[in-house]
Amino acid sequence: REFDSNFRYVLVAARRARQIQQGAQPLVVSRTTKPHKVAQEEIKAGKVGYIRRETNVLRPEVEGPAIPRFAS
Repeated sequence: REFDSNFRYVLVAARRARQIQQGAQPLVVSRTTKPHKVAQEEIKAGKVGYIRRETNVLRPEVEGPAIPRFAS
């Protein structure tokens, strides 16, 4: 899966590397034992990705006709 930014790629790789350091089994066979390299190889192989939550969705606290209307 493609990442929408390098920042997100780094966050995902760091989180996965931390999981590997804490004992999680690698999802790919790798010649290296360094957690950050294994995490990068897992991402490259498509074994690790991310789910983006929609945080820009505005939800009113008051429903229906009780929502105040403002003159524009």
